[in-house]
Parts: sequence; C-alpha cells; structure tokens
Amino acid sequence: MSMPEAGVRAPAVALPDEHGVIHRLSDQAGRWTILYFYPEDDTSGCTIEACQFRDLHTTIRAEGADVWGISPDGADSHRRFSQKFELPFTLLSDEDHAVATAYGAWTLRQNYGREYMGIQRSSFLVDPDGAVAYAWPRVKADGHPADVLAKLALAKAERAAHSSKD
Repeated sequence: MSMPEAGVRAPAVALPDEHGVIHRLSDQAGRWTILYFYPEDDTSGCTIEACQFRDLHTTIRAEGADVWGISPDGADSHRRFSQKFELPFTLLSDEDHAVATAYGAWTLRQNYGREYMGIQRSSFLVDPDGAVAYAWPRVKADGHPADVLAKLALAKAERAAHSSKD
C-alpha cells in the first residue's frame, strides 16, 4: 500500500499503548498528531529518534501536538523502552502491522542481501481535522524530530493564514 500524501484523510488508528489503553486517531479531533513509525524498541536508531522526540516534547506539546510512536513491538517492550529512556509520549503496539500497512510503512526491506518485511522509518503530521498535513516517507532518525517540529510550526502558520482568508 502506498503512503498517504498531504491533503488526504489519515488512515484510522486504533492501537493499544503499553498499558492496554486503545488510542484512536479519531479521538484527536482538534489536535495535531505526530505519528512516527519505527522498527524496534531499544535499538540504536530508534533510541536516537525517541530521545530527540523526548527532548522536544515540551515544545511540541506547547505547539498543541501529541507524539505517537508506533512499532510492531508489544506492550512489555514499549513499557521497558519508555521507562529506560523516560519517554513522555505514547508508544503504540501494531503487532499485526495493520496500521503500518495502511500508512505504507510496512514494506519489503533488504539487509545484507536478505529480504524481509519490516517497518520503513516514516512519519506523518496529522492536522486537527484528521488530514495528513505532511508525510516523511523515508526518515533518518538523527535530526528528524527537529524537522517535524519545524514542519508543525509551518503547517500551523499556513492553516492560520488560510483560515484568516475565509
């Protein structure tokens, strides 16, 4: 499945966090939501990305956005990862890859000549109306959270300018 592009309705998300609480993207109406797909808890790139989102979390929240990290890992893994690195945002378990597939993040990967299905590190900024405001189809972990924050500010400014013209 291809990745949703800016302007289209974001695919539905209804996934459990490390405590079993189901988080639905539809419940985020009126708020910006950053969905970032990552391959595996407590690996080098995933830890870099998560810790950078952690370090920017206060600013992201002040901008009116929530961060949801999504991976195939289960609740216990998310709980350990979140506690170990004091992650203040939501980690969601997509163990059957249904949401990752809907977002085009579950793809054929290659590593050392071996092919397998896995997560393509990617992110989506979802606006308060539930539409994709920005999509990052291939992400380098280091520095990505700062780019997301910059695009969030830009998207908010564009939205405010557009609504003031109406």
